[in-house]
Amino acid sequence: MSPTPGDDPHAPRRGPVARQAARPPGEHEVKGLAFRDAYRDEYGEDPEGYGAEDPAGPGPSASPVAREPRRVTWQKLTFLPALLAAVLLATWLWFARADLDPISRNALSDGQVGKALRQHVELTALSTFFVLIIAIPLGILLTRRRFRKGAPVAMALANTGQATPAIGLLALLVIWLGIGERAALTGIVIYAVLPVLSNTIAGLRANDPTLLEAARGIGMSPLGVLTRVELPLAVPLILAGVRTALVLNVGTATLATFGGGGGLGVLITTGITNQRMPVLMLGSILTVVLALLVDWLASLAEIVLSPRGLEVRS
Repeated sequence: MSPTPGDDPHAPRRGPVARQAARPPGEHEVKGLAFRDAYRDEYGEDPEGYGAEDPAGPGPSASPVAREPRRVTWQKLTFLPALLAAVLLATWLWFARADLDPISRNALSDGQVGKALRQHVELTALSTFFVLIIAIPLGILLTRRRFRKGAPVAMALANTGQATPAIGLLALLVIWLGIGERAALTGIVIYAVLPVLSNTIAGLRANDPTLLEAARGIGMSPLGVLTRVELPLAVPLILAGVRTALVLNVGTATLATFGGGGGLGVLITTGITNQRMPVLMLGSILTVVLALLVDWLASLAEIVLSPRGLEVRS
């Protein structure tokens, strides 16, 4: 085959270092093949033009790099809050025009609604806090080799706590602890431990053993494997359990009024016993709005706190 014009068959061959030095920036040679780096900055742009299409034809590096989608969309941020705000506004307008009798006005006056709402939020927040500090460490402990045999016993107890009717459990706790917020808080915690505990155990057990073995192989301590490998991989399932527990706590807290714990259940029971529909409707609407708002906030936390590498992309 005849040499192409400009080629000198007697010229000395250039070594790989000389050929690499002669290549344009961003291009390198591997085993005699030329490759071009597709560099993109944090915004997905290609300032050096490495990813631009080659006039000679598309190459391996000519494919565009897709911009990563946002984890939280504007629809997720605005739709449900706007809907809840509209419901609250409609409720306020209805009450402003309603002709309430003295019993209904007395039940809703002197800041009774704000006090009940504050007590309900406090019960939900405190019970969720105690559920987290009990269920997550216990779930981690029950997945360790020494304590795995105790997992069925703990799960059976947690199932018993949730299978017991909430009002019956609260009545037993009132007999034992007396009337007050402590009995109501204890009942809510017992009722909500199961989803967090079961999801923590399931999330840690679902981890790929080869990943854990690889982490140990590079010299990680057991604590390092737990905090840097196992827990990050189990975060989505754990957060799903926390979200479920939050909504359960909002609903169960309405029963705290039967144990002297207050909350929005006071408005609901007052409306039922006195047959005052406006008071009953207000307590019910505020409970539903609070449950949906808590679920929305938990869904945002679930999206933001989940490791980006575990997201499933279509």
